[in-house]
Amino acid sequence: MPSSIVDIVLSSPPLIDFRGKTAVYSDHSRLEILRGVYIFSVWCRLQSLRSGARRQVVLFISLQLLHNPFLVCTTMQFHLNGCKGSGDPLKLQFEGKVEPDFQTSLPEDIDVLVVGAGPAGQLLGAQLAQFPNIKTRIIEPKPGRLEQGQADGLQCRTVEIFEAFGFSERVLKEAYWVNETTFWSPTEDGKGLRRTGRIRDTEEGLSEMPHVILNQARLHDLWLDAMKWSPTRLEPSYNRQLKELTIPDDQTKPIVVTVEKVGPNGVSQLEMVRAKYVVGCDGSRSAVRRSLGLEMKGDFANQAWGVLDALVETDFPDLRLKTAIHSANEGSVLIIPREGGYLARFYIELEKLQRDERISSKNVTSKMVIDRAKRIFKPYKFEVRHIAYWSVYEVGQRLTDHFDDVPKSEREQRNPRVFIAGDACHTHSAKAGQGMNVSMNDSYNLGWKLAAVLHGVAQPQLLHTYSEERQAIAKVLIDFDREISKMFAAKPKNKGDSNDGDTVDPAVFQDYFTRQGRFMAGVETRYLPGLLTTSDTSHQDLATDFEIGTRFHSCPVLRLADAKPVQLGHVMDADGRWRIVLFGDNMHDPTDPSSPLAKSCDFLRNKLLPKYTPANADIDSVIDVRGVLPQSRKSVNISDLPEVLLPHKGKYGIQDYEKVFTDEESYGFGFGDIYRKRGVNKEKGCIIVVRPDQYISAVLPLEEKAHDMMEEFFDGFMRPQEVSNGVNGH
Repeated sequence: MPSSIVDIVLSSPPLIDFRGKTAVYSDHSRLEILRGVYIFSVWCRLQSLRSGARRQVVLFISLQLLHNPFLVCTTMQFHLNGCKGSGDPLKLQFEGKVEPDFQTSLPEDIDVLVVGAGPAGQLLGAQLAQFPNIKTRIIEPKPGRLEQGQADGLQCRTVEIFEAFGFSERVLKEAYWVNETTFWSPTEDGKGLRRTGRIRDTEEGLSEMPHVILNQARLHDLWLDAMKWSPTRLEPSYNRQLKELTIPDDQTKPIVVTVEKVGPNGVSQLEMVRAKYVVGCDGSRSAVRRSLGLEMKGDFANQAWGVLDALVETDFPDLRLKTAIHSANEGSVLIIPREGGYLARFYIELEKLQRDERISSKNVTSKMVIDRAKRIFKPYKFEVRHIAYWSVYEVGQRLTDHFDDVPKSEREQRNPRVFIAGDACHTHSAKAGQGMNVSMNDSYNLGWKLAAVLHGVAQPQLLHTYSEERQAIAKVLIDFDREISKMFAAKPKNKGDSNDGDTVDPAVFQDYFTRQGRFMAGVETRYLPGLLTTSDTSHQDLATDFEIGTRFHSCPVLRLADAKPVQLGHVMDADGRWRIVLFGDNMHDPTDPSSPLAKSCDFLRNKLLPKYTPANADIDSVIDVRGVLPQSRKSVNISDLPEVLLPHKGKYGIQDYEKVFTDEESYGFGFGDIYRKRGVNKEKGCIIVVRPDQYISAVLPLEEKAHDMMEEFFDGFMRPQEVSNGVNGH
């Protein structure tokens, strides 16, 4: 190791950790940190920096590894059916001989037609692109990739989803990390501004991922890569828009879609497509929604805002922090620093609109938006040197009654075949950075369900749960957005002001921001009891922090086979599979055939998994079983574990050694302590049933009575398969 790096770390002063506490580490601890930092390419880059900058980079990475030691540890599996060489394993997934053509024409018959290539449409495309036997197409009116995006905020939960698709590291490397939020209000004389609060943006332990900012256009590129390097090489079919959609009464007949394609010379031609399912991800003016006769209900709040991405010269001290400013009389500004270190986004409150007045009638110019910002920032200087993007919009909260083609009164008679997602079914303000995130979560909820039905492993009625679950979440979002938008637009309350709705106490505003932190991080979503979420909470005490209906909260563990530290949640890829996580107990030897763990494994291996796994498919292709043990890996012989935790897979019947983890100290990367941190009962253990979109369906005891409970749960929506000895896991 180059001595200069050692010198940098060993000679560094006491560090301030992310909780504001002084962190003093021994020389040995600092060298252990450096083991994870020292990569030759990083060192080469550090050499090009000034010594002060080099110190900051090393210390930043070191702190990240110390407080979040498993952030950079990911998992990938490949070469199961033979070694394909040393190229990028993501780019070697394609099994075809000829690259498919997505631009010349659309196929006549399609399984899923996605209308719109925004964030919701691209996530859905990336999900379905994982399945070569599902024919998916995305149509998009634009001529090519998005050049300039509008949204930019990415919640912690959204970055967790990016990890499931394999590109979270690229986002984290490029994005601005939102670490703090500050609040500014008028000085007592009303002539200036003063900082009235500073809070941590994301509470300790909320997620292994941070809240980040990255331009929507750049995010689109990452989704395009995820699709392009999938087994199907999917990409959007550009210059195409929906013209007509016809849903036959006979559910056995396909949906007929007319698509208009605009050629390079501007000449249009019509393409006819027959699709099993259609998903409208085509924005607030959705043609799919209009075809369904669905109405966006809600209203506008008579509030207009300008949005400005710019390089500015200012003496305002918090330009590189997420900052909410309430001026005395000129309105409010929300600052969102952008990636790259220089650019920033400003949401600038404009004049209130009259009833039935629209911002389009105001003929607002960029100069008007900038002049307004200057007045709000006074007495600080605010000089715009370059504008990257600007626009104006009205604040409104609108929502459709349901997100598919089946009204509630007809749910018992037929199953949905046309869906809407994202802005096509809910719209709101940009203040809390929810829109793009909630839209992608809509698609993440829907994609695996479509795949399961098309693969024949789930009943079509499963698709009803999309609208049931996501419409309820959107309603919560609308209510939250209405409240926070009202607070943003209110004037700061002074002493003696009446308690009316036009003012807000700065302390109350900051407190509301703090209390809603979990919601704004995207981790507050909780699916209500239903087909996919059990109402039986009698065993929740066995794993108190794995709450039924919420997302599986990842935690570091150590892989038994090779002692590699990994995030347990990061083994749950976006591959459409269910997960059953068996947490063993410390009262029995997990290799003993009579232990609760072994008995549960035998039930899964010999009854539950074969029941739902198609013939000649890997035994974990529908339900993936994982084990977490409280015992040390040094006391467990992996080959003595139950077969379902060491299954034979692929055409060669190769064993998968990456199914089992232990809860113990790693070599230099800390201790996850998952049993304690997630409230798992070590003496009893438990079973966690996790959906393909990483939400928890059930918490069950590690006992034989749970076997019938699991089978009853899956029987509610899964389609039993023909039992065959051809299943590779047998």
